[in-house]
Amino acid sequence: MTLIYFILILGIIILIHEFGHYIFAKKAGIYVYEFSIGMGPRIFKWKRKNDETEYSIRLIPIGGFVQMAGEEVDDDPDVPKDKKFSSKTFMQKFMTVIAGIMNNFILAIVLLFIFALFNGAPQNKPLIGPLTENLPAYTSGLKEGDRVVSINGKKINTYDMLALEVQVNSGKEITLGVERDGKQSEYTIKPKKIKEKGQSVYRYGFSMNDEVKKGFVPSLIYAFTKTISLIQQMIYTVFYLITGTLSLNSFSGPVGIYNIVGQAKDAGIWSLITLTALLSVNVGFINLLPLPAFDGGRLLFVIIEKITGKKVNPKVENTIHAVGFFLLMALMLLVTYNDIIRLIK
Repeated sequence: MTLIYFILILGIIILIHEFGHYIFAKKAGIYVYEFSIGMGPRIFKWKRKNDETEYSIRLIPIGGFVQMAGEEVDDDPDVPKDKKFSSKTFMQKFMTVIAGIMNNFILAIVLLFIFALFNGAPQNKPLIGPLTENLPAYTSGLKEGDRVVSINGKKINTYDMLALEVQVNSGKEITLGVERDGKQSEYTIKPKKIKEKGQSVYRYGFSMNDEVKKGFVPSLIYAFTKTISLIQQMIYTVFYLITGTLSLNSFSGPVGIYNIVGQAKDAGIWSLITLTALLSVNVGFINLLPLPAFDGGRLLFVIIEKITGKKVNPKVENTIHAVGFFLLMALMLLVTYNDIIRLIK
């Protein structure tokens, strides 16, 4: 069942992403050779009547693509010039490229809205919840209901940012700036090393407020604000990765995601739905990065063409994307190796 859920979750996220590219390409009148879910060898294909596009399902359920005329190095003489991606206006190309990212964010908003509508909308404020006895936070002076405004001087405005900063400082002494009754105070907490499920972990001893609000409007507000909060968290995550504050060991690849899907499955359907929303935001955000092989990299070339007024040499662009894809696969192998080592340990 874990494997089925894993394939289903990735399949939905990829389908929604690629459908964004596909629908805007068709709307712009671009000739689409293939719409594929998955990578690697093709295991199934079909075509619709009066439609040039070949629809495929490929063996590896990680990734997918929409192959459009005008992106290839060698010009296809069988496709009219006005139906090629390269011949379209800046806005048509821009929307076709960014549509997949937009769809991922929309999917996350819809899933989070459904979750909140049935379960209540969790508040995303960094409010201290119950404190655990015999752990440092209990005797530090913190109180339930305190609002965290900073960690080690770093401004905190959401629960997601608080969670990230706690992870970044895991095992280290932290100074929490909190607001209580309109006044601000600071409390320094040194984590305690304890045994949990046979493993040594560091615990500060505070949890977060789990208050929820019922209703259509709170659910809608939660869906939008939570998605924005997750994007903000990912921006800081990339920054911490670049600066070396976080290492690659902090990230998960397909094996790690598979393991997380298994844990979410055991927790129930709502955990799977929120995990799908989180992964969809991840896919959208990562594709937004202006790096080769990502949608953001392709978008960068579209913007460069607009600024310079000259078309980028297709051979140069495709070579850059090919190198980027190779580096991406190498990174994927490294992260997967780390996932396997973690599982073995």
